[in-house]
Amino acid sequence: MPPTRSVLFDLDGTLVDSRPGIVASCSAALRALGHDPGNAPDIAIGPPLEDILRSLLQAYGDNRIDEAAVAYRRHYGEIGLLGSEPYPGISDALAEMRRAGLRIYLATSKREVFARRILENLDLATHFDGIYGSVPDGERDHKPELLAHILSDQDISPSRSLMVGDRRHDIMGAHAVKMRSLGVLWGYGSRQEIETAGADQLVERPADLSRIVLSMLNG
Repeated sequence: MPPTRSVLFDLDGTLVDSRPGIVASCSAALRALGHDPGNAPDIAIGPPLEDILRSLLQAYGDNRIDEAAVAYRRHYGEIGLLGSEPYPGISDALAEMRRAGLRIYLATSKREVFARRILENLDLATHFDGIYGSVPDGERDHKPELLAHILSDQDISPSRSLMVGDRRHDIMGAHAVKMRSLGVLWGYGSRQEIETAGADQLVERPADLSRIVLSMLNG
């Protein structure tokens, strides 16, 4: 029997469009700190939450990142996470990969408890062999640490696995742990960002996702 092949997926911008809920919760966090969210700069989806909030708060000369994170997570846990929708064709692609014998894991900078609830709410959780995200102690906030944890926890060989994501953090995190990377072009990162980060391959449509993942892992 050949060694098990594994594919790790980012969540926001890769499997689901979560922008509406994230923007709403960022606005709620700014209001909680006394700011008018109408004056906020554009929100970059993909980086760890604290990096997003730091960038937003700089526009107000405010450095209360921890307070903003608490307010954000309170709103997101109650309302924001329900604003996520799967990209068309994602559920079918995940099902095809499972039928082909791949092990499938989630690797997101979002809090693990929120990620699990999103996947369960969208009936996607059953496709996954493991759901991993950030945790309160901060040890898995960044992709290299998160991916290293998953590889170790599941005894996954980097050479028999693949990271799929839409931002440079996914691509660079994969390379930091000696994994190959596949950049998706329907998410929040541009083609230039993903290419500059060094993605091993790109995919333009969810309809092509399963085929390209399998070709990379079978190659």
